[in-house]
Amino acid sequence: MNPMLQSLQAALNELDVQQLRRSRRIADSACATRARVDGRELLSFNSNDYLGLASDPRVVEALREGALRYGAGSGASHLVSGHSRPHAQLEALLAHWQSPYIERARGLAVSTGYMANLAVLAALAQPEPRHTVIFSDALNHASLIDGARLSKAQVVVYPHANAQALAELMAQHATQYPQVTNRVVVTDSVFSMDGDLAPLPDLLALSERYGAWLVVDDAHGLGVLGVHGAGALEHFGLCSPHVVWMGTLGKAAGVSGACIVAHDTVVEWLLQKARSYIYSTASAPALAHALLTSLNIVSSAEGQQRRAHLATLRSAFQGVRLPAAWYRLPSETAIQPLVVGQNGQVLQLARALYEQGLWISAIRAPTVPSGTARLRITFSAAHTLEEVKQLQQALEKAAHQFFDSNVAVPTIGEHQ
Repeated sequence: MNPMLQSLQAALNELDVQQLRRSRRIADSACATRARVDGRELLSFNSNDYLGLASDPRVVEALREGALRYGAGSGASHLVSGHSRPHAQLEALLAHWQSPYIERARGLAVSTGYMANLAVLAALAQPEPRHTVIFSDALNHASLIDGARLSKAQVVVYPHANAQALAELMAQHATQYPQVTNRVVVTDSVFSMDGDLAPLPDLLALSERYGAWLVVDDAHGLGVLGVHGAGALEHFGLCSPHVVWMGTLGKAAGVSGACIVAHDTVVEWLLQKARSYIYSTASAPALAHALLTSLNIVSSAEGQQRRAHLATLRSAFQGVRLPAAWYRLPSETAIQPLVVGQNGQVLQLARALYEQGLWISAIRAPTVPSGTARLRITFSAAHTLEEVKQLQQALEKAAHQFFDSNVAVPTIGEHQ
């Protein structure tokens, strides 16, 4: 083996020692609460399909209709020839959703949430990154962290969801760096591994006080928060031209893609300067066509019923009996994390549940802080109360096995 491969293999071996190597399972069925995975039929609490729309027959039919009408691919970037009528309609629809909360709202469809966050942060730092500071929550998603790094702006990390600490940091920075004239506060609305909400009203007040942009990644809020499912801005009733909103469309919306919504001038700037948008092939028009159907369900009375059912499932899960060494993070969302602690322990637990027919991923560092390895349990409106009861019973049985046996720690399976 040549030295370069030896170096990589040594690094992989070290991941094994730390029980941090990632791997995948193969799904042979549609994204649903019942999944066929690696040849087994499993009950899944493992996806971000929060409203159960990923395999909804109406959305599937809309995708088929879109493919027949617009083909399999877009053929080019949005600025060349790939911007289709469904893309434009999707942008208009989401801009309309956010128009009560963002002045002169305009949408920009992007292929993925990761690309959207890179686009927003890099573009907002221009034309002078050295005169820009980005204040970033300590638990922000990797795409926001990478976007901040790639922007070449100064980055200040504030303690998770701590508006008071952020206020102190912004005041100190304004005094120490008077030449910095462009400020950006960036946060998830719902933190994907903890399930908690950012204190957006406080963050917006600080952004307005210091003349900063407030970039909100609403990936896990869109469809779930708000009476009509419009997300975190609707949930908190916020309204400001300072807000730049991003929502992903492969979670509660059940399909794929993302959309940025901001003041018309901001979106026009992104259109000119956001490299990850400008130089990427547009997503398939069929996906945007399918999203028009799924988003109409999200905002309808049926969507409200699905969100209400999610709340019922969460309430039912409160009764699960767990060992004192484990703890659930408080969450009012579909994300219900169970913190176990060490890597080997959470791998053992995930494997025990898998053997009982449940598919739930074990999450470890660097996705979460070291020592807080966890199961990321996610509910869907397609789950039933009986399935949540099955989950509770499986967890309690696995806990008994965990503390009363010496089961070997597995080294296989899908994990982050």
